[in-house]
Amino acid sequence: MAQGKVWKYTDNINTDIISPPASLELPVQEAARYTMNAVDPDFAAQYRPGDIFVAQHNLGSGSSRENAPLMLKALGVRLIVAMDYARIFYRNCINVGILAVECEDTDKISKGDQIDVDYGNGVIRNLTTGEIYPCSRIPAHIEAIVAEGGLVPYIRRVKLGRYPQ
Repeated sequence: MAQGKVWKYTDNINTDIISPPASLELPVQEAARYTMNAVDPDFAAQYRPGDIFVAQHNLGSGSSRENAPLMLKALGVRLIVAMDYARIFYRNCINVGILAVECEDTDKISKGDQIDVDYGNGVIRNLTTGEIYPCSRIPAHIEAIVAEGGLVPYIRRVKLGRYPQ
């Protein structure tokens, strides 16, 4: 479960918008300050850990490189809610330790709203408007991967015998 302030975006936010190509030569922490710059120059400077990134259709289309979710993670993004995702971006989010939740009603959520995302039970509560939206449930094994910080740290822990295989 997570609660936070919404940063809201529309359809077709692709990986080049999230991680501008000109920033790809930089270390991830440095590149992160350019995240979303093309559509929201204030995002990188004003996003705070615990805030929630919300988008509409086709989030993360474009390149399959991990830079986009890595730059989001460097800023403190731990949860994204979108109507639907580009397949590789969705997997890359989980692989680097970001929960990616699907919700058909993100068009009803506005920038600045406070939402509570109960991804275990598949419910989003908009604390600003009082509305409730269904969302995807996150399976326990995906939650464990994200809690561990991503797929590689999770696999290391499995090899040490700390998680059932």
